Amino acid sequence: MSGEKTRQKTAIVIGAGGGGVSTAARLAKAGFKVTVLEKNSFTGGRCSLIHKEGYRFDQGPFLLLLPRLFHQAFEELDTSLEQECVELHKCDPNYRIWFGDGESFELSTDLTRMEREIEKWEGREGYERYLEYLKESHRHYELSVDHVLLKNFTSLASMLRPSFLRHLLTLHPLESIWTRSGKYFWTERLRGVFTFGSMYMGMSPFDAPGTYSLLQYTELAEGIWYPVGGFWRVMEALVKVGGRFGAQYRMDEAVEQILLSKDGSRAVGVRLESGVEIKADVVVNNSDLVYAYNNLLLHKRRMRSRSPNGRHHVQVPELEAHNIFLADEYKESLDSIFKKHLIPDAPSFYVNVPSRVDDSAAPQGRDSVVVLVPVGHLVDATPTTLADANGNTAVNGKPQPTANRQSSTSPTSHFPHKPASRPPNTKTGPP
Repeated sequence: MSGEKTRQKTAIVIGAGGGGVSTAARLAKAGFKVTVLEKNSFTGGRCSLIHKEGYRFDQGPFLLLLPRLFHQAFEELDTSLEQECVELHKCDPNYRIWFGDGESFELSTDLTRMEREIEKWEGREGYERYLEYLKESHRHYELSVDHVLLKNFTSLASMLRPSFLRHLLTLHPLESIWTRSGKYFWTERLRGVFTFGSMYMGMSPFDAPGTYSLLQYTELAEGIWYPVGGFWRVMEALVKVGGRFGAQYRMDEAVEQILLSKDGSRAVGVRLESGVEIKADVVVNNSDLVYAYNNLLLHKRRMRSRSPNGRHHVQVPELEAHNIFLADEYKESLDSIFKKHLIPDAPSFYVNVPSRVDDSAAPQGRDSVVVLVPVGHLVDATPTTLADANGNTAVNGKPQPTANRQSSTSPTSHFPHKPASRPPNTKTGPP
C-alpha cells in the first residue's frame, strides 16, 4: 500500500573494535537500525587502554597513519575530529633507528633532516637516490589507494579488471621490498631502515612484495600521528557519533554463532551465548578473523594467530616516541623468525614511548614503555621456559645455551634504565 510505512532495515555488527564502531556509525547514518554486540564490557577492541598507577598503555596500535583518511571518515559522518575533541599530535621525528654499535638514524618528514641523515651514510648521491625512492613509493601508494584500498573486490574476476592489471607490474609485486630498496640504498643499514615496516604486517622484508614501500611513503610524506589520550579516544568519538545516528551498543553480549540462510549463501542473524537469536538484514563480523572461523562459523577449518607483547614502565631518556632496534645480522634474525620459527639471539624490535608525545601517558618525569619483539610461530608447541637466578634457561626441561644470548641491539647496552615488572591487577578498557 502506498501509505504503508517502509520497514526499517536492520543490521548487526559483531565486535565494537575500530572497524565495528566505524561501520555501525555509517550504517546508522544510512538509515539502518544498528545493534552492536560486544563480548567485552568496553568498546575499542584492540584500541582499548590499560591503566595502572598513573601510567597508560595502548593495547593495540601505536602509529596513526593516513590522517587524511581519518578526517575524511568523520566528515562523511557529518562531523570532524576537532568537533569530537580528538587531537592528533604529529610525532617528530617519526622514528629513531638504533644499530648495535650505538649509532642511530632519524627518520623524518623533514627533507632537510633526511638529507643530512642520508648523506652521513651514503653521501650526496645517496640523498638523490632517496628522492627517487620517494617517487617510486609514492606511485605504489597512489595506485594501491586508487585501485585496491578504495575498491570493493567481491570475486576473483573483480581483481582481474583491466584498469588494475594495467598497473600491476608498476607495483613491483614480484620483487621483495628488500630487493627494491637495493636499487636506491647501497648500505645494508639504510636498506634495513627503509624495509623494517613490513614486519608490522607479519612479513619479512625479504619476502614482502615491493609494493609495500607504500607504507614507508605514508610515514615519510604524511608523518606518524598519535591521538592525545590514546587511540581509544578515536574509538570513543566514533561510538558517540554512531549513537547520535541511533546505533545501539550492547556490552557483555557474546555471540555464539553466526546464523546462515538455508543454502548457506548469506548471514541472516546471530545466536548469543545466552541462547537468544537475533535476526537482521545485514550481519557484519568485526571480530578477529581467526576467532570468527574457529568459533562463529560452523564447519570451517581452524586457524591460528599470535600476538605476544609486554608493557612496562621504565626510565629511558634517550628514546623517542617510536624506536626501532635493528639487529646487526638483519637477514639471519628475520630468517630465524619467519622461516625457522625460532627466537633469534639478536632480534630486531620496536620500542614505543607514548609519554614522549603525550604527557598524560605517565606520571611527571616518568615514561610508559611498550616493547614489541617479533617471534616465530610455534605451530604445535607450547614450551614452558624457566630461568634460574643466574639467568640460565631451560625449555621443557632442556637446558638452553647462554653464551652470546644478549642482543647487541639491546637497549640495556646503551641506555640507563630502571626496570619494573608488569603492573599487577591492571585495569583494562577506557578510563
